[in-house]
Amino acid sequence: MAPRSTPARLLAVVTAATILGFVAAGPPASAATKGTPLKGLFTIVAGASGPSGVTGSYFRMVQPGGTVAAGPFLPNASSAAADKTYTLLAPGTAGGLITGTYQPAPNPPFDAAGNGLAAAIVKPTAFFGVQFAVATNKNDPQTGSATHVPTITAAKRGLSGDLDAVGVDYGKQHFNQGAPKPDGSRPDGTAGPAGTYNAKTGAYTLTWSSAIVGGPFNGFTGVWHLQGTFKKGAK
Repeated sequence: MAPRSTPARLLAVVTAATILGFVAAGPPASAATKGTPLKGLFTIVAGASGPSGVTGSYFRMVQPGGTVAAGPFLPNASSAAADKTYTLLAPGTAGGLITGTYQPAPNPPFDAAGNGLAAAIVKPTAFFGVQFAVATNKNDPQTGSATHVPTITAAKRGLSGDLDAVGVDYGKQHFNQGAPKPDGSRPDGTAGPAGTYNAKTGAYTLTWSSAIVGGPFNGFTGVWHLQGTFKKGAK
């Protein structure tokens, strides 16, 4: 068989790069903004570990050099799951994630032992003996950058949105876990949010990943999976 011509090879490379870039970065902003804004409470079903694996809401951490699809994932010694690369999440005092407003961390955000104290979105959760907390802040505590109010939009292709305000407080340090980042960038491993939504029942799944930039976990990537029921206008 004759070798492919240079133009044909170039076209194949450009096409492959375009596809890979789209998958990594997610849909363009214009596509992400089309659809129906879901403003309200995304209630969280607690994560559970059983014979068939993990169900409900959870967090995982990709080790440096790994991928969201294949890992390797960091085992959490404090995890209640049989597979300790999964950290099970439980709903916080607000019942879950609220869009259209912020759910900020308290002041101070830590106790004396370094446990995060924000408890509205998810219940503070043990990670190697110290509890991490999740909040959405108007100004990102890690970088000081202004963020956008959390938004999720439903369209035929599924859920999309902006969760750049999501941050984690752990061990007296702050880690942005938004997608995209507050400056609009998507460092390697950062993708989503994306998911599914049933307009009749309100059932949803929401997943995003966010590279950790700076600090002791620099180079790791957090993977977040929430599921439950969306309640329009609820706070």
